[in-house]
Amino acid sequence: MNIRILAVAGSPRRGGNSETLLDQAIAGAESQGALVEKVVLQGLKIAPCIECDRCFQTGRCAVQDDYQVLYDKLLAYEGVILAAPIFFMNVSAQAKAFIDRCQCLWAMKYVLRQPLPPTSSGLSRRAAFIATAGSPRTKFDCALSTVRAFTNTLDATYNGDVLINGIDEKGAVSAYPDVLRRAFALGEKLALAGLNPDEVPLKPR
Repeated sequence: MNIRILAVAGSPRRGGNSETLLDQAIAGAESQGALVEKVVLQGLKIAPCIECDRCFQTGRCAVQDDYQVLYDKLLAYEGVILAAPIFFMNVSAQAKAFIDRCQCLWAMKYVLRQPLPPTSSGLSRRAAFIATAGSPRTKFDCALSTVRAFTNTLDATYNGDVLINGIDEKGAVSAYPDVLRRAFALGEKLALAGLNPDEVPLKPR
């Protein structure tokens, strides 16, 4: 079965290090038959959550912008990969606004007490995270807590991450082939997670 994955580029900078790793993960997922749709948050109009609480009545965000399309895909697709640089110990503003707008999913589960709709295939959801940071001293704890809260709200199994610090200059990650391979392998893993290995054999690289 070909699962669908939403690959979310959360950097304000196009072609930067987190997006480069995301592209490797996409290639890995596609090598195992996944159908991947890449979205670049920097090119979308996604406002911050305005805490109007209207989602407490409907389970859907009332703010009408590009998040609405992503909402439908988050629920329909079997996988999501979020990639973002670290700013002030957490994910970028673009990525955080996207996550915060998923408050409506939290409301569906914990205020309305309704289960999230199943994926289009009926398979469970799975997720992965990619992050890069400029300082070699940067820790990823805060970002991981944020992303784990996001994936838990989405009822997605967390299938791993690639986290690399000390990478700042645009394109610098290309000099780290081991990290590129890790991102590719992460995409492969996400594509195959939860599937019967007898039905979906690992394809040779």
